Amino acid sequence: MSELLQSIQENVVFLLEFLALVCALFLAAYGAEKWAKKASGDTQRILSTRKIAVIGVLSAISAILMLFEFPVPFAPPFYEIDFSELPALIGTFAYGPVAGVMIELCKIILKLLMKGTSTAFVGDLANFVIGCSYLLPASIIYLFKKTRKNAVIGCIAGTLVMTVFGTAFNAVYLLPKFAQLYGMPLDAIIGMGTAINPAINSVASLVILAVAPLNVLKGTTVSVITLLVYKKLSPVLKAAEPAGRVRTKEKNMVKG
Repeated sequence: MSELLQSIQENVVFLLEFLALVCALFLAAYGAEKWAKKASGDTQRILSTRKIAVIGVLSAISAILMLFEFPVPFAPPFYEIDFSELPALIGTFAYGPVAGVMIELCKIILKLLMKGTSTAFVGDLANFVIGCSYLLPASIIYLFKKTRKNAVIGCIAGTLVMTVFGTAFNAVYLLPKFAQLYGMPLDAIIGMGTAINPAINSVASLVILAVAPLNVLKGTTVSVITLLVYKKLSPVLKAAEPAGRVRTKEKNMVKG
């Protein structure tokens, strides 16, 4: 009975931590977007009915892409790569940081409804938080000056932030939390990494040799594809925006 109560308590604490991170990321995105809009003189609303509809479509596409996960040769099998951040980054460039966080959150909810969780929800939290750590720097940099150069800089910054933050977040919080909630000793998790790469013999070496390159690979791939397709998709996405003051700096990626 005591073990059941302890398990329930651990899951409740984890849920509250998850909700706190969601709120913190929304507040960060909202504050950054309001600041950028004020600086540029943009009077458009952060969200509109049409924007929300498109965000819903992009969230659904992201959720479907999240179902297709691929193993990587340098990491244990519980670390897989997906490209669900691709629609999220496109939507974030088009509509701003708040839209990006919304797409990430809706994606996770839809994925859970379709497939459930195999990682005691820890992997789902990781995907959301680490995904946001990629989208927010990229979109904030692009929001201040919508040019192709800034988009490239934003993508590079987002990939770097995601790699550093994702590596540290796995070591400090995610791996210990996964071991706690999933009931798997941390040494057993490290052992799965050792079976892939003998150089992995600790939490630090696991995240440096497996998590960091995984995030670099994902960020680079998503960035390159986004930069290639955004020019064609931008006019369609911008058609969903309500009328408002035209941004003087939005000569943007559409014109190259």
